[in-house]
Order: sequence, then structure tokens, then C-alpha cells
Amino acid sequence: MKILAVDDERLALQLLTDTIQKILPEAEVFSFGKPREALSCAQKNPCDIAFLDVRMRSMTGLELARRLKDIYPKINIIFVTGYNEYVGEAMQLHASGYIEKPATEEKIRQELEDLRHPIERQHPAALLRVICFGNFEVYASDGKLVHFDRAKAKECFAYLISRCGTSCSIRDIASVLFEDQPYDIKQSAYTRTILASMTKTLNNIGAEAVLDKSYNSVSLNTKQIDCDYYRFLDGEIAAVNHYQGEFMAQYSWAEFITGRMG
Repeated sequence: MKILAVDDERLALQLLTDTIQKILPEAEVFSFGKPREALSCAQKNPCDIAFLDVRMRSMTGLELARRLKDIYPKINIIFVTGYNEYVGEAMQLHASGYIEKPATEEKIRQELEDLRHPIERQHPAALLRVICFGNFEVYASDGKLVHFDRAKAKECFAYLISRCGTSCSIRDIASVLFEDQPYDIKQSAYTRTILASMTKTLNNIGAEAVLDKSYNSVSLNTKQIDCDYYRFLDGEIAAVNHYQGEFMAQYSWAEFITGRMG
């Protein structure tokens, strides 16, 4: 579990960080006195929870919350402040909770026990963490967002994820990536180029084992992937509750899966 703690008052930040660490000793806590540094950290390390002071000099906690939710919509925002007039604005941001200072162990524990978004725990053996609910994103085992050199390579991987380990031919993949365009030698070659780019990205992050390739086809080793969609299919309560009607929202072909999921 990764937690962000942000407060421009040094003593308040230290108290907040120490208390969180006492309650969750296994959690990785990123502590910042400057909101912009916290934002930069979040871009590289997707966090499950963010404890934010509301009144800060360089950027308000409300603005920081908006930016964090742009990066990771399911992050749990818990505001920590000495002022109660911001409750309304906090709730408009769909915050998980609101703590009035001082941030005691009892108050923090209470908010942690009633998070708005369930924490998705990564399987210890997983090479990748994949988010399908909302926009499609892929994270490496170290928690960093995976960057694909080609947008189509990322879309190709998304389609393979949606097939849940079923083998897909080059033609199958091309029909999804290029929809109504005719399948010919040129399109086949381009699809192979996309697959090569996808493979290179996975190799670069040490996740080549998630791919099972054979002549003219490819599939995924789903046991190496921690995925909210797979957890949903397995009937995991947290994953079922987490699904809000959006599945790989940036891809039109994923709409038929959304329809099946209800």
C-alpha cells in the first residue's frame, strides 16, 4: 500500500506521517511539505491514499486533490485541516474522508476503515498490475506506470488482457486495432510491428514472461498479472464494488464487454 502525506507545516506533517506509519507499518508513506513535489511523486508512484492539508501556501489541498484524481481517479483523498469550512468543497471532490486537526490515531484509523475506494492489493507473484475499470493503465511490479512507445501497442495489450489468456491470431488483433479496414499483407506487417513494440516494452520492464507467443498467435499468462477485471470475473467483492460501469473507456471496441458486465 502506498500513501501520500502532504502538509506545509513541518511538525503537523511529522505527526501525520508517524501516526500513519504506526497504524500501517507495512505501508510505504511518501511525505512532502511542498504540494508540487507530492504531485511529481504521484506521477511516478501511484498511491492508494492521500492525506492532504487543505490550507497550504503554494497550492491548496483542494487543487492538489483535483490533480491527483486526474492522474489516478480511484485514489482515496482524506483532507486533514484545522478549518471546517471546506467540508462542502471536499465532498464535491468525492473525498474519502475529512479529519480536523490534530490528526490523532483514532481519527486516522476511523477513516482508513471506511475508504471510498477499496485498496486493490497486488498479488505477490504478479509482474504487472493492470487497471481496466475507467481508463486502461498498466503498472510495473515497482508501481511505476508503464509507457508504451506506440499507442496501438498499448491498445493491443489491452485487447489481449480482455481475452483473459485466450490465444489471438495476428488477424484477430488487426481486426480490432483497425476495425473495418481490409486485412492484407501490409496490415499484417504493421500489426507485427505493433506486437514487436509491445514486446519490447514488456521486455524492458522485466515482464516478458506475461507473453506466450507461438507461430502467428499470442496470448497472455494471466497468472503473472494482477488485474481488476480478472478479480471481478472471479467474484471478488472488492473488485465488484469497485466497478462503476466504465471498462477500458478509451477503446470503443471494449463497449461490448461493458454491456456484458452489466
